[in-house]
Amino acid sequence: MTSGEDEEYPAELSSGGNFVAGPLPDDPAEIDPVDLEEIERQARRELLRVEAELNQRWPETKIEPSLDRIAALMTVLGDPQKTYPVIHVAGTNGKGSVTRMIDALLSRLGLRVGRYTSPHLQLVTERIAVDGAPIAASKYVDIYRDIAPYIGMVDNAGGPKMSKFEVLTGMAFAAFADAPVDAAVIETGMGGTWDATNVADGQVAVITPIGLDHTDYLGSDLGGIAGEKAGIIKAGSVAILAEQEPDAQRVLLERTVEVDATVARAGSEFGVLRREIAVGGQMLSLQGLGGVYDEIFLPLHGAHQANNALLALAAVEAFFGAGKDRRLDIEAVREAFAAVEIPGRLEPVRAAPTVLLDAAHNPHGARALATAIEEEFAFRRLAAVIGALEDKDVRGVLEALEPVVSDVVVTKNSSPRAMPLDELNELALAVFGEDRVVAEPSLDAAVETAVALVEESDGGEPLAGGGVLITGSVVTVGDARTLFGKEPA
Repeated sequence: MTSGEDEEYPAELSSGGNFVAGPLPDDPAEIDPVDLEEIERQARRELLRVEAELNQRWPETKIEPSLDRIAALMTVLGDPQKTYPVIHVAGTNGKGSVTRMIDALLSRLGLRVGRYTSPHLQLVTERIAVDGAPIAASKYVDIYRDIAPYIGMVDNAGGPKMSKFEVLTGMAFAAFADAPVDAAVIETGMGGTWDATNVADGQVAVITPIGLDHTDYLGSDLGGIAGEKAGIIKAGSVAILAEQEPDAQRVLLERTVEVDATVARAGSEFGVLRREIAVGGQMLSLQGLGGVYDEIFLPLHGAHQANNALLALAAVEAFFGAGKDRRLDIEAVREAFAAVEIPGRLEPVRAAPTVLLDAAHNPHGARALATAIEEEFAFRRLAAVIGALEDKDVRGVLEALEPVVSDVVVTKNSSPRAMPLDELNELALAVFGEDRVVAEPSLDAAVETAVALVEESDGGEPLAGGGVLITGSVVTVGDARTLFGKEPA
């Protein structure tokens, strides 16, 4: 997991000050563009101050198994998380993609939707979205300042102070109540039972594929990890389950029986009927809970994204009470999926050579990425730029990518938890061998080197057909999006 502590802020912006922009005209067209730019600059400066305050708290990588603090905050705020229905998403890989797809479907079907995800790629405001877009920096600051006195009350009640993730979760629930939204789709941070988001009772709980990640906190037993994730399945809810390893599936099904939840399983009650690779993505036929949905274009690559789309569809069907012969509006479903954008998931950011970004950071995700590369791309040569965090199974990621990557350029991302370059280089050498590994101290230099590698020729024009894949960490991909001029999304 990455968190806001991975960002560095100028010292002069780390304390004091309140942002006061003054009243704005009713018609935004009346605001001088120069004034708008200054307002945005001031909002960003105040956002950095708030982040500096939040970064004094426990980071998201430090947890204590308790919902007491977040529950206390919700109580003093009037339980905003109970003022709208919730779809709750947990799992190891695919949570963010499924959450965004659910948001797109609900929105296209006429609801105003709040979306909470983590971690962010570039800017913390990405985590709290309303109407399909991150909230403004000024709104983020206002929400924090509004609930800060109540956070102080919880902090002063004894025991550990609220963690950064707990505060952000409280902000999201408050923002959605304030909007107000018709529904919220909430992604867990880490785990499930003791995740701060679990103060919400989702009427639909979605469990994406479960694998090994965050083993320092969740352990290395798949059944135990599944038990933690299963905690979001509440009494009387509908559980939408991805296909799982047998140990994980058994635990999840036991939980549904324990709380008397209705269950629907990918591969049993719903499934991918057909998947064809298409220009810019794939064409799908999906068996949902309420019927068959044909000719679904998904502008994303990989079988794993088809499975994510399937989960999102079933979750939204369950939310609306769809069942046998009660299908969602097919045109709305088609339009929603066709418009889905998932930043940092095989995201193209440059052509000639093609540069792709993917946030795979554990072996399970890296294997899905490798399969998608092998099945859907025909690179003459593919160089991977990899920056990773030191608490991840980096060797497992490298081994998963080795069959589809010709060269590796290792580098260091902007996180304080980044794996030191010499350690990452040693791991890469062990997996790829000396002739296939280059080390560069910065991401921009690593990208330049990777481009040069795939364009190598014998003195003539640069060769076509090469590709660069930037991966290994959410932080690395966030850094790359900024490097390539992409706006936070």
